[in-house]
Amino acid sequence: MKKFILSILSLSIVSIAGEHAILQKNAEVHHWSYEGENGPENWAKLNPEYFWCNLKNQSPVDISDNYKVHAKLEKLHINYNKAVNPEIVNNGHTIQVNVLEDFKLNIKGKEYHLKQFHFHAPSEHTVNGKYYPLEMHLVHKDKDGNIAVIGVFFKEGKANPELDKVFKNALKEEGSKVFDGSININALLPPVKNYYTYSGSLTTPPCTEGVLWIVLKQPITASKQQIELFKSIMKHNNNRPTQPINSRYILESN
Repeated sequence: MKKFILSILSLSIVSIAGEHAILQKNAEVHHWSYEGENGPENWAKLNPEYFWCNLKNQSPVDISDNYKVHAKLEKLHINYNKAVNPEIVNNGHTIQVNVLEDFKLNIKGKEYHLKQFHFHAPSEHTVNGKYYPLEMHLVHKDKDGNIAVIGVFFKEGKANPELDKVFKNALKEEGSKVFDGSININALLPPVKNYYTYSGSLTTPPCTEGVLWIVLKQPITASKQQIELFKSIMKHNNNRPTQPINSRYILESN
């Protein structure tokens, strides 16, 4: 009887250990990254919810002259100001700033609300194959959950004081902190807001489609030191490769 009980306990321990190993393996499978076997080319395989990543209207794209159409587009109506005491998050994939205020973007008859902005280096979108060293995405949602993202390119040049507030206060490892101060989001936008627009997706899993993309044509500047600081925190490039344009076109404002 004693041997039988010990045998049952031994089998239970092995079973629990095996189940733990399976759970660990599943957790690893669902973890996505920008490199290696869990990189962009395999995102759709990591989780059934990531099926979008293999569909036809994905982002980012190359904003090529071959697919651009000049159009009389409405001006951007943006209602931003200073984000006070925002949360700055290093989530291992980017540095993200969560905004508490109700900043609005009005376009195509809809009102979107800014939720957060984050950064990619090098840029995710390209223009005729050209990468910029840094790109910012301002992510908005409307009352129905529809997403609109404004993309802003940074070229190397004069330092941007608002970037310092973000990058110098971001944790070097994963985690978040509340910034004791304000960040002027308007100072992270170019003065001229002509733009490209197209229908795409989120550029990270689950790669959900139906995203309204608005990529500002005019870049602004960040210093080499600011760009290098961001890259040193990320420890790797965090841009998804450009995706096929397929049957889409890109509208360009004059």
